[in-house]
Amino acid sequence: MTAETPARRTVRVELGERAYDILIGPGLIAAAGHEIASRMKGRKIAVVTDEHVAPLYLAPLMAALEREGIAAVSLVLPAGEKTKSFEPLTRVCDSILAARIERNDAVVALGGGVIGDLTGFAAGIVRRGSRFIQVPTSLLAQVDSSVGGKTGINTAHGKNLVGVFHQPDLVLADTDVLSSLSPREFRAGYAEVAKYGLIDKPEFFAWLERNWQDVFSGGPTRIEAIATSCQAKADVVAADEREHGRRALLNLGHTFGHALEAATGYDSSRLVHGEGVAIGMVLAHAFSARLNLSSPDDTRRVEAHLKAVGLPTAVNDIPGGLPPAEVLMDAIAQDKKVKAGKLTFILTHGIGRSFVADDVPQSEVIAFLRDNLPQ
Repeated sequence: MTAETPARRTVRVELGERAYDILIGPGLIAAAGHEIASRMKGRKIAVVTDEHVAPLYLAPLMAALEREGIAAVSLVLPAGEKTKSFEPLTRVCDSILAARIERNDAVVALGGGVIGDLTGFAAGIVRRGSRFIQVPTSLLAQVDSSVGGKTGINTAHGKNLVGVFHQPDLVLADTDVLSSLSPREFRAGYAEVAKYGLIDKPEFFAWLERNWQDVFSGGPTRIEAIATSCQAKADVVAADEREHGRRALLNLGHTFGHALEAATGYDSSRLVHGEGVAIGMVLAHAFSARLNLSSPDDTRRVEAHLKAVGLPTAVNDIPGGLPPAEVLMDAIAQDKKVKAGKLTFILTHGIGRSFVADDVPQSEVIAFLRDNLPQ
């Protein structure tokens, strides 16, 4: 259920005794102390953030905690995808332990998806599981990575291959912070919003086609898009927390997207996660059409909408060279969506009609990649 107030929406992730709220709306960082204090017994917090977010939001968050008598320490890490690695993970774990955070206390991730994934992983393994609160500061994190308990880091073998499922106790999605995002960052997050329509909500995708400019402008339409996205993910997570079935649909576009991210060396100047997902979703629809599972008209519609909002939609849109199809195929084969050595893709029968396709032939994928890579 989604509860509504004039300026705030609440989405509940129903996981029995581990259920938690996602609060969406303006002013939530200023209200963080009250919201956290009302939900936890402990009075200590370790906040993890990065060098981009800290100058903007760390002081207001610390002040909000102090007003409620919560003692807080902070750790500021370098910004960027390369922070999702073992050395920063060690720093976060050491910081949590040095702060003497106990199980009734909490670890707070203040930042985008990188900080959320890294901090959540640390919270999941320190003391075999510490309380964890997400304060996502990017659109992508608010609608996707902060919800559902997936945490982890990248390795030389691929993205998010080391991690744990560790659900947050609370998510505070302050929509005021989105005004500080660059247009590129906001667009990248919007790719994940569009994804929910493409998975199984064709009416939501059509609504986005009509209203995307208002989503970008802010206000109630933006809050509605975020709340709808969070509710969609909450429903999937409640039904399949550990990705044994339906939750895999949330990976629409991600298998191709992750391979492209790896191929660019996680260089954000060339490609950020949401851009990879946007290209990946177009490729997933195009691959489905190639296999006669859907109409090319659906691919053109997806491409047209993502292009209209300013997202890249083709491999050719990525600056710099890319490795050959066989190298991308290796990255895909290493992806978490591989089971018993068989390729698993999220494909589609049309807009809002995605499904899990097991045992996709590698020969078909390689031929498709060759046709779509720059010549």
